[in-house]
Amino acid sequence: MRSSLEERSCELAVYMIENRATVRAAAEHYGISKSTVHKDLTCRLPMLDRALSAQVRQLLDQNKAERHLRGGLATKKKYEYRQKLSAAANGSK
Repeated sequence: MRSSLEERSCELAVYMIENRATVRAAAEHYGISKSTVHKDLTCRLPMLDRALSAQVRQLLDQNKAERHLRGGLATKKKYEYRQKLSAAANGSK
């Protein structure tokens, strides 16, 4: 990761757009906090590159609109996994 804040902001934006990533995924990929990613994309990037900032804002808005769906799917997956483990444990007795 480059040390310059401006370069990091642009790299994060390009990564998120190319990979349709979430803030959490970008933070994990670059080894920085979610709040740092958010600050770079919402505060620093608009001053550097308006066009790139607009694309990222669109992606952030889309991710925000979908987050309740992702949470529901994660919960469903968790309970299906627990049920599968329970069935396997009961079947092996």
